[in-house]
Amino acid sequence: MQNETIAALSTALGESAIAIVRLSGPQSRRWADCLFRGRRPLAETEPRFMSHGRLVDERGEPFDEVLAVWFAPGRSYTGEEMAEIHCHGGNMAARLCLERLHALGARPAKAGEFTQRAFLSGRIDLAQAEAILATIRARSEAGLKAAQKSLAGDLSRRAATLREKILDLSALVEAGLDYPDEELPPLTGPELVEELRSLSGEAHLLFDRCRTGLLLSQGIAVALVGKPNVGKSSLLNALLARPRALVTAVAGTTRDVLEAPLSHRGVPLHLLDTAGLRVPLDEVEALGIDRTMEALERADLALLVLDGSAPLDDDDRRAASRLVGRPHLTLVNKSDLPHRVGDDEARALSPSLGVLRLSAREGEGIEALKETVVDTVVGSGLLDEALNASASQLEELRLARSALDEARRLVREGLGEDVAAANLTEARSALDRLLFLDGDDALAERIFSRFCVGK
Repeated sequence: MQNETIAALSTALGESAIAIVRLSGPQSRRWADCLFRGRRPLAETEPRFMSHGRLVDERGEPFDEVLAVWFAPGRSYTGEEMAEIHCHGGNMAARLCLERLHALGARPAKAGEFTQRAFLSGRIDLAQAEAILATIRARSEAGLKAAQKSLAGDLSRRAATLREKILDLSALVEAGLDYPDEELPPLTGPELVEELRSLSGEAHLLFDRCRTGLLLSQGIAVALVGKPNVGKSSLLNALLARPRALVTAVAGTTRDVLEAPLSHRGVPLHLLDTAGLRVPLDEVEALGIDRTMEALERADLALLVLDGSAPLDDDDRRAASRLVGRPHLTLVNKSDLPHRVGDDEARALSPSLGVLRLSAREGEGIEALKETVVDTVVGSGLLDEALNASASQLEELRLARSALDEARRLVREGLGEDVAAANLTEARSALDRLLFLDGDDALAERIFSRFCVGK
């Protein structure tokens, strides 16, 4: 618990209906009472009971009509004594309120300090702190729901349960190695493989749920690629249902990456319309192609667009070659015109995740494409099971998953339990870091520094 009392504006700056000034620390209620004048002082009211009154300056003159409330230690957001003063919106009333509180001795809060105090008092863990930040920054309904599940402790509970199971198996394996002459329950090779298979399955599922949550938080980057004049910009406009990109009959109209947001089934998508891929005709086009490749590097999924009304050519093959090893769908556009590209040809061109026919001009197949994009990246059935996770948390889950996979593979190959013991320790260490059991203060500081002041 902290000895200092802190104060900050917890609502956004600017004109609004209400501005909330928040205090946390041992002097919160007393200092709020120094400028609050109601029917009774806060010290004589029940916690969590909103009181009506006025704020007064150092001369006792009122400067705003407000509502005020205080929270008892252990029953507040931070776990400390807290108070809130709900002023009229705008800058002046809240500013005067904070100036008076600072004059009384309240220290201006640092970014994320209220949430940091909640963590230090044991009210939340680091995974829940990340979920609070994700709740604030949520850009879609699905992302918000994923954040709320993690805020309720789902990620921490599931990671802790997996860690306990790994610890139990480690104890069995290491006991057999360290005390081979003791009468311990034997763990046969097939039994160990089965235990590792079960743990690996749990780790994979938790990773997939958290990866989905991260995608919902950050959005899915979808790059539209192909040779010039196959209808990439028309497809962008069709997906958005509005004219965002210029569309002309001149090949190579798009010279730069054009970005546009879209939401489907509550999933945020970032569409990237790119310059056509071919042998560049000039320096400007070459720069545009370079930016296309940069867009591909940050894309979660690429859409290879083909002109279905014309035979495939070297430019199509050149564009497809840029997608080798990258997750992508093949789209045969212009389905409203006579077909010159068969499905088998499209599949043979590039080992994609699927082939779809559509007409960007007529709007045919657009809704099916949106569904396929979400299902391809998020995965079937995972959307409702998503858990919020940061990139660093996801990396720890990946390490745990990989260690369990490696342990299972090596035991199946007969390389012994000592190898499995080392991999189990590696998996457990990754989960220790995810759950902050290793006490990495630098990690905690990085997390809370991303919050705004007042949260």
